[in-house]
Formats: sequence, structure tokens, C-alpha cells
Amino acid sequence: MKKSDFFYDLPEELIAQTPIEPRDASRLMLIDRSNKNCDEDVFRNIIDYLNEGDLLVLNDTRVLPARIYGTRTDTGAVVEFVLLKQLETNKWECIAGPGKKAKEGHSFKFSDKLSATVINVLDDGNRVLDFNYDKDFFAALDEIGQMPLPHYIKEELKDKERYQTVYSKELGSAAAPTAGLHFTKELMEKIKNKGVDIAYVTLHVGLGTFRPVKVDEITDHHMHSEHYSISKETAEKINFTKKNGGRVICVGTTSCRTLESAATKYGEIKECEDDTSIFIYPGYEFKCMDALITNFHLPESTLIMLVSAFAGYDFTMEFYNKAVKDKYRFFSFGDSMFIR
Repeated sequence: MKKSDFFYDLPEELIAQTPIEPRDASRLMLIDRSNKNCDEDVFRNIIDYLNEGDLLVLNDTRVLPARIYGTRTDTGAVVEFVLLKQLETNKWECIAGPGKKAKEGHSFKFSDKLSATVINVLDDGNRVLDFNYDKDFFAALDEIGQMPLPHYIKEELKDKERYQTVYSKELGSAAAPTAGLHFTKELMEKIKNKGVDIAYVTLHVGLGTFRPVKVDEITDHHMHSEHYSISKETAEKINFTKKNGGRVICVGTTSCRTLESAATKYGEIKECEDDTSIFIYPGYEFKCMDALITNFHLPESTLIMLVSAFAGYDFTMEFYNKAVKDKYRFFSFGDSMFIR
């Protein structure tokens, strides 16, 4: 299939710039794969479409305030860095811009508590920084760091927590698993009280999730790698749900990619930790996921390709175009869909 097969025309005004309040007030498109039908509701009513014995699988990663601005100690030049991956205790792989002002050996000051030196320039242009800090790196980062919002969000985010899920726990992502932004703690309690179980996986989302597919043939696309882990408790819940006829419902494409990566590698879901670069597109046979809660994704992205693999290509493009026509809000802070 061609990249252009996954294009749809999206007016810029439909790209959500701010999160809706309250979290669970977003619109919910209900997508039935069996009869190719679409209905509409509000996200807080997702509970009406979940059954006792189902299992929600959530990604509990927490976003780093990974965008920081450093002043070069010799020239005073200001450079933006985005932390991508922790390599060692003090060493991080980062994106730098403008890169020509952040060469090997250059030192930067970010605050009274945080400084760093560029110790390597990688082949792809990313930098490796060796940080110096006072006692707690993450505390220093939290004081000065900004959320690494995707490029299509132009408005400033006033509350950092609105780019975190209410169940975020494991610090390490460069972007939010945005399907989970619709949940409130109250809604999650109601879901549990209905007899729907909840399990957590961790996949640290990289900025590669926003990188466009640049090749015409989608099979030539090289996926970025991300780190994931599945606990013994989560594996047992998934296997119990499957054995007893419940649905495993992934909240977000990151949860989906975690489960499908494990199922593909091991032939089952079990306690594990690994890196994954799984690329799911039409023709893929799902091994674990039975239903998916997700947002509306960018045209020609790997994420709309994943949705097309699950819901069927023609039907996916049909309900995406319907969402545009009905003026749904798109992308990270946008509305939601439940594909079942």
C-alpha cells in the first residue's frame, strides 16, 4: 500500500489546541467493525459499552517535561534541547536546535541546579549530553522543563498535568499516550465497580511517534524503537480475561503495540521487558487485542495505518472522513473513538 492511501483532508481549525474540560467531556465515536456502523456519544458514557469481565489495558507511562533551554557558557547562545532517552545515569540522548550551536565539547547552563556538556553528536544529528545537577535530576528538570507538545499544538499549555493521564506513574516518555487523557479517576472507579478489570503496561513513548512516513511504499518505512514492560500481574489478568471470554480492550495504540509485540515475540502474553519497533498496517493479524480506544490520528501516519489494520482500510477512511464532516476535534487533545 502507498502512503498516500492514508491521506485525508483535515481543516486546520479541527486540530484541537487545548484540552477539553472536564477530561471525560470529549465526543466519542462508536465504531462497530462487524456491521460497519458509527454512532456518537460522550466519553464519560464509555462505561455503557464495557461489559463485566472485560479488561482495560492502560499505559501508565509519565511524560517528562523534556523541552529545556540552555545558554551556552562561552557565547551566550540559547539552544533548545528535547530529552529523548536516558542512556546512563547522567547521560541523555537529545534533539538540539539549532544544532550548529551545540557541537561536541560545548557546555550549557539550564538553571542554577542544572548544566550539561555535549559529549557526542550522533549520525542522525541527535546529541548526547552529560548532565551535572544538584542532588535530583528530575526535580531540577521539573522546575524548568516544558512539556514536549507536538508541533501542531501552537497554544501554550497552562497546566502540565493536562498532558498526563490521571494514572501516569512511570516517568520516561517524550510524548503522552493521549487516548488515556479522557479518563478521570471517578470514571475509572465507576468502570471497576461495573466489574471491568484494569491492568497496566508501560511503553515509553518516543518523539518518533510524530515523525512522518517519508517513503511511498509503507512496507519500506523503518519504525522507531520504544521500550516496554509487562508485569506478571498484567499478564495473568490478560490471560484470565481471554480464557473466560472477556475482551482485552487497549487504551491507546501504545498499549496495543505493547501487547501485540509481546504476543508476536513469545506467542503469548507473559511477564517481559523489551524494545519494540513493531509496525502494524493492513494485513496484520491481531493476536491479543479485541477492542481499541484511541484518538483521531494524523493523515499518512503509522497510527492511522494501525487503526486501518484493525477496523479495515475502507471503513477506517470512511469514518475518518465522517469525523471531519461532523467536525470532531483531532489529534492529542481531540476527541476519541471506541473500535469494537
